[in-house]
Amino acid sequence: GLTAYAGLFEVGKAKKGEKVFVSAASGSVGHLVGQFAKLHGCYVVGSAGSKAKVELMKEKLGFDDAFNYKEEPDLKATLKKHFPHGIDVYFDSDGGEMLEAAVANMNLFGRVAACGPISEYTGSGRKAAPDMVEVIYRRIQIQGFLCPDFLSVHSDFISATCDHLRSEKMVSVEDISTGLESIPSSFVGLFHGSNIGKTIVQIAVE
Repeated sequence: GLTAYAGLFEVGKAKKGEKVFVSAASGSVGHLVGQFAKLHGCYVVGSAGSKAKVELMKEKLGFDDAFNYKEEPDLKATLKKHFPHGIDVYFDSDGGEMLEAAVANMNLFGRVAACGPISEYTGSGRKAAPDMVEVIYRRIQIQGFLCPDFLSVHSDFISATCDHLRSEKMVSVEDISTGLESIPSSFVGLFHGSNIGKTIVQIAVE
């Protein structure tokens, strides 16, 4: 949760009315980023790898729109369709071609909060190589970050999130498996997109 909050507001510096794109948007971090952005008054589009995840984002999480990247042969054109007036903030949990496509569609002074290149952890495809001419001439800021960098805003995150959860303006999605023996498959599943929301292994029932 703190990763989502700090990445969006401290790194991405999202402002009300801005256009936000979130990749891996049904995962543990992304599904919270989208909700924070919507509650902040932003226009939000997410990407994920299945029809069920797209429906979750649009029907339960309140995203303005979402798409299945596996069904899109031209990611640059897809983002242009969803953001005809450009992207202001990109919360990047994907890397690879998605980062390249997002940079190609960003507005002047756009911000990329680089959370994690999950497509590059296990994939055999090429590494991300955004067009540096676009980065320079559009003055795009790309910043990598880690959650411990922003422990100073933890109390703000807790306060805002608890208020949203109590008022049911925000939901936390959890993908729970049971038993110690399920840990390896649950961990591997993270890198193949089989989880929806936060992956949790329940070791025992009290």
